[in-house]
Amino acid sequence: MVRPRVGIIGNSYLINDQYPAHAGGTMNSEAVAEVAGCMPLLIPSDPRFLSVEELLETFDGFLLTGGRPNVHPNEYGEDPTEAHGAFDRARDAIALPLVQACVDRGQPFLGICRGFQEVNVAMGGTLYPEIRDLPGRMNHRMPPDGTMEEKFALRHSVAFTEGGPFHRMMGAPEVMTNTLHGQGIKQPGTRVVIDGHAPDGTPEAIYIEDAPGFTFSVQWHPEWDAANDPVSRPLFTAFGDAVRAWAAGERPAGLRKTG
Repeated sequence: MVRPRVGIIGNSYLINDQYPAHAGGTMNSEAVAEVAGCMPLLIPSDPRFLSVEELLETFDGFLLTGGRPNVHPNEYGEDPTEAHGAFDRARDAIALPLVQACVDRGQPFLGICRGFQEVNVAMGGTLYPEIRDLPGRMNHRMPPDGTMEEKFALRHSVAFTEGGPFHRMMGAPEVMTNTLHGQGIKQPGTRVVIDGHAPDGTPEAIYIEDAPGFTFSVQWHPEWDAANDPVSRPLFTAFGDAVRAWAAGERPAGLRKTG
């Protein structure tokens, strides 16, 4: 039996500063395959090659990954500055309308880091270009040196809304996570519910209010050691369950089956 298909939204890169490539971290594929129990397939996130409509009919769910490029500030009505870093406008053109369509259809997605920020922007929200420059905020960026284990080490707690969906999913009101991001939510988008915060007040976990499907997104990187981490595993397990339900033809009440 063919496993449900999860489209992984990757990023555009230049290899050796010359050769253009689409890429997605291996850990994302591992988490989708080994924990969510789905087939991971990398999407070349560029509207020249495919459309949102084709993606919706081809895949059962989507993983919106992290990555070095940031959402272009023009997408939320601001001008780019040096603090905004690098961009991937082709990914913006695919990911933002894809999020909106999935919210409307009830089709599951999981947002990670940049994907978390994409969800907020897709719903009309805005971003801070650099969290560590804000008064009272900690440095959430990845440590520049050290092993992979040291860079992805648990560095701060995330407190969830008492009785909220993340609390119920994790079975705990507070968890420890890694942190490897520079940007963060400034103004939450329409229907974006911030369900978890870091100790310095930075939003870390969101979902879409009254959305018919799975719309969870996190600012940390749960793909790291997802099979063993007590926070990552329930997140990817719940995502996999939602993708399997969609692949089996289950639709939220009032939505027509498609595909």
